[in-house]
Amino acid sequence: MQTGKIGVTTENIFPIIKKFLYSDHEIFLRELVSNAVDATTKIKVLSSLGDYKGELGDQTIHVKLDEEAKTLTISDHGVGMTADEVEKYINQIAFSGAEEFMSKHKLDAQNIIGHFGLGFFSAFMVAEKVEIVTKSYKEGSQAVHWECDGSPDYTLQDSNRETFGTDIVLHFTSEDAEIFANKTKIEELLKKYCSFLPVAIAFGKEQEWDKDNKKYVDTDKDKIINDTKPLWKIAPSEITKELYDEFYHKLYPMAEEPLFHIHLNVDYPFNLTGVLYFPKLKNSFEFQKNKIQLYCNQVFVTDSVEGIVPEFLTLLNGVIDSPDIPLNVSRSYLQSDQNVKKISNHITKKVADRLAELFKSDRTEYEKKWDDLKIFIQYGVISNEKFGERAAEFTLLKNTDDYYYTFEQYSDLIKDGQTDKNGKLVILYTNDTIAQHSFIEKAKTKGYDVLVMDSPIESHFISFLEHKNENWTFKRIDADVVEKLVEKEESLAMALTIEQQETLRQVFTAALPKEKEVIYNVEFAALAAEEAPVVVTQNEFMRRMRDMSKTGGGYMNFYGEMADSYNIVVNGNNPLITDILGSVEKEVDAGLTDDARKEALSKAGESNGKLHQIIDLALLGTGLLKGEALTKFIKRSVSMI
Repeated sequence: MQTGKIGVTTENIFPIIKKFLYSDHEIFLRELVSNAVDATTKIKVLSSLGDYKGELGDQTIHVKLDEEAKTLTISDHGVGMTADEVEKYINQIAFSGAEEFMSKHKLDAQNIIGHFGLGFFSAFMVAEKVEIVTKSYKEGSQAVHWECDGSPDYTLQDSNRETFGTDIVLHFTSEDAEIFANKTKIEELLKKYCSFLPVAIAFGKEQEWDKDNKKYVDTDKDKIINDTKPLWKIAPSEITKELYDEFYHKLYPMAEEPLFHIHLNVDYPFNLTGVLYFPKLKNSFEFQKNKIQLYCNQVFVTDSVEGIVPEFLTLLNGVIDSPDIPLNVSRSYLQSDQNVKKISNHITKKVADRLAELFKSDRTEYEKKWDDLKIFIQYGVISNEKFGERAAEFTLLKNTDDYYYTFEQYSDLIKDGQTDKNGKLVILYTNDTIAQHSFIEKAKTKGYDVLVMDSPIESHFISFLEHKNENWTFKRIDADVVEKLVEKEESLAMALTIEQQETLRQVFTAALPKEKEVIYNVEFAALAAEEAPVVVTQNEFMRRMRDMSKTGGGYMNFYGEMADSYNIVVNGNNPLITDILGSVEKEVDAGLTDDARKEALSKAGESNGKLHQIIDLALLGTGLLKGEALTKFIKRSVSMI
């Protein structure tokens, strides 16, 4: 029996491993099973090269849990180790056996996973004691048993194991580790980290229904928990749409059918495989960025892929697998380098190519999918310059009549009727066709076209388009009265003098609802006499800044904290407004002092039922009449009837 100290530079190495080396303790199972896969892959490579001439036997990796004893055993029928190799690869931390094997058999061992030689020691993050029982495939080798309790001290002695391979035994004796001495927990971790490893992994037995005892019972057949040849490892020409959809639901059991997919298969200048799916985003801003799973040689690494794909692509679902993505020592975080940038650019290009292909080959079908694609494409246009340049050819604008246009087509459509006196193209839009119906109808009566722009990031998208196209300006349909949305040279004359407008401003201000959350500004406009006496509008700039603050953050929060602001636009040419002015002038003595006159005008505004009615009708039409003000309006309307 041999005793000794593990070759480390400090006795504090184990606390460091437990606390800092790995960001998530549960990945110990991924590391140990990956090591077993490596060992199994090595013996297969050696056998194929003729360096091992014996029988390989069953290559299945077995994971066995003894809940009563609180032990977990990972068993493989791989290359195993001699006592010298245990001394070299285990007792000398970070001497990677996989790295050494790769250097010797580079062309034949592309699926070897390990790089750092530290994966085994992740076991000590959860186990109080770890045992290794191993025997090398080399002829005449003596099996050995290694044991360590998490200190630098270990024991190494001969064992009676008969077959080559390795058993790793973890003892979960501490209270913190007891969670892992649970079948459901181990099965959950195996499914998360090991579902697509290239060697069969067995955990437990398949079950069948026992009619007599009316319960499920174990059979003699091993329960294989992984798919050794996942979809992304199969040539696209061999895969049907049904198989793509089936794989999608394996990854996301509760998801709706995806819109379409992209199969990645690159072997130069980097190695990259995978399948990405476009989910149905509907019209919600649900940036679920943890849906793309990153694998390295079929080993799950992370679902936080912001470092490897542009941010807008994190809205996609699916799998990326590449051995060329550099990982830090724990495989839990990505390191940025040229390969990552190349892979990121390639994925962006493939996505743009696929969208362009769909648009060109079947525009009608593409238009049907537009509402689900819209947020994704808009986000890409805003956040990624290269994608934005390419997306100009397949980004669509939809109007209220459900017609779809490219940027160029829409510009040609409206340039004659919606170019203002300054030569700017005014693009009108609505974000709510029901609430803004009256504004839309008035615009259509004027011969204007109105777009539907209702995604949560539409304000950002609109501002981006205005920045890229200096001759474009966007106005929501309720940003102003219809006569002023597209300003022309000709305009109607105002019937009210400046003094009369100031008189009515004070009267209207007194009659408006008093709300802390809302600011109302009284304005006057020279509209046709038959137009409504009062229209409620909202300044385009301020409203858009508030909308952007909801998703933008940063300095935009300043606008988000401001109260809502609306314009009460008074039609100075409407007869009702003239009547109200006349009644106020009769009621308020012209010879009053300024202060007395202001007070009298306020009282006149507060008491004028007709004035309240026309204001409330305008507020009601825009959904702003609420609470006590709505109750008063209903009572007043009944009394008037």
